[in-house]
Amino acid sequence: MTHVMILTRHPEEYRRQLESADLPSLEKLEVAKTPSAALVLGDDYEVVFGEPALIREILSSLPRLRWVQSIWAGVEPLLDPSLRRDYALTNVRGVFGGLMSEFVFGYLLLHERRMLLRFQAQQEGRWDNSITGTLQGRTIGLLGVGSIGTALASTARHFGMNVRGYTRSSETCRDVDLYFHGSGLADFASGLDYLVNVLPDTAKTRCIVDASLLDRLPAHAVFINVGRGVAVDELALIEALRKGRLAMAVLDVFEQEPLPPEHVFWHTPNLYMTFHTSAPSVPADISRLFIENYHRYTGGQPLLHCVDFERGY
Repeated sequence: MTHVMILTRHPEEYRRQLESADLPSLEKLEVAKTPSAALVLGDDYEVVFGEPALIREILSSLPRLRWVQSIWAGVEPLLDPSLRRDYALTNVRGVFGGLMSEFVFGYLLLHERRMLLRFQAQQEGRWDNSITGTLQGRTIGLLGVGSIGTALASTARHFGMNVRGYTRSSETCRDVDLYFHGSGLADFASGLDYLVNVLPDTAKTRCIVDASLLDRLPAHAVFINVGRGVAVDELALIEALRKGRLAMAVLDVFEQEPLPPEHVFWHTPNLYMTFHTSAPSVPADISRLFIENYHRYTGGQPLLHCVDFERGY
């Protein structure tokens, strides 16, 4: 019989979804909002479903643990080499692509169709019928072409854009026109109209968006980060925006969250911040993935979306 703990700050909807699924061999299902509350529940849980940052705090107290299902795509809090790794860790994939596409292309259209400038003209009582741009024929570069990058590439194809992808090695997305790997990063970035980062946090992706990469972009380019904050050299980005070497940047993720009040980003020109809201976790979607994996777990089948502790994704 299986004992499952849900550990998240907002557990009730997840509990409702799992209870309504009538999961086989489920003997115990408990919820907790904090690590301290989780510890009170006991140590006989073999499956934990929840937030990696909270689960990290109770790892050493669960001797029967065999599987952790994250409710996030990112599982960095559980990848510290000092932590135990004697369990299967799975994350969320395949459910954020649509939300990310809405977010990214909302800002691409905002910029290309000059929406903020039109609104400014309205506020000033000034008729502005200058010609707008179009996404058709523009070139977008995707740093990372996993499930989210694949969704972005598909949307870009819909708008008639040219699509470049930078990956570790894979070339499985048919909507990418040109792939780059390894030392090809500079060529990948050269001449892009839009650069979007969706890479996970690994040793090789930290500060991948640095001064040398930004210098390869034309001055009219726009950078959007929906991957990880640590992928960006913040000082290099600030300098590029201040000196007009980059037209605009949209940051949804940051190296430090929440962003401290004294951070220079608050006053950086042509920078838009969205505070980690680009693709919220919808309990029904995340629970559906857990339920499918639970059936695999109890049926002795391989789990979906297993994380390689060494690679970090």
